[in-house]
Amino acid sequence: MLLNMFDQGKIGKIDLIGFSGLWRFLQQWRTMFQQFDRDRSGTINPQELQQALSQMGYNLSPQLIQFLTSRYAQKPARSTIQLDSFIQICTQLQRTAEAFKEKDANRSGNARLSYEDFLILAVSHML
Repeated sequence: MLLNMFDQGKIGKIDLIGFSGLWRFLQQWRTMFQQFDRDRSGTINPQELQQALSQMGYNLSPQLIQFLTSRYAQKPARSTIQLDSFIQICTQLQRTAEAFKEKDANRSGNARLSYEDFLILAVSHML
């Protein structure tokens, strides 16, 4: 997924400029992750994830945070998120939110979608 974001030619490869952009992108996410990894364990817990996403402008319910944590935790019993999963959560959330905003013309937080529109929106922003 990340490689595709920096593959300017859409050929499955990145050049030196694309690699440089990818490296900066990953370093920015790592810096943010470390800000919320308060105990320096290399993972963030659901509360730290909630704080990070809130700082990004996503005020998500505790239920959604718990869903994301259980979905992306490497060890579900521990309910903690590592850096790679954090990046995946954040980039997918950003892409999905951007896609939703395209359908929410008056920015009310509601959009009317047909089933097919929903599938197109979901699949095109997850791959």
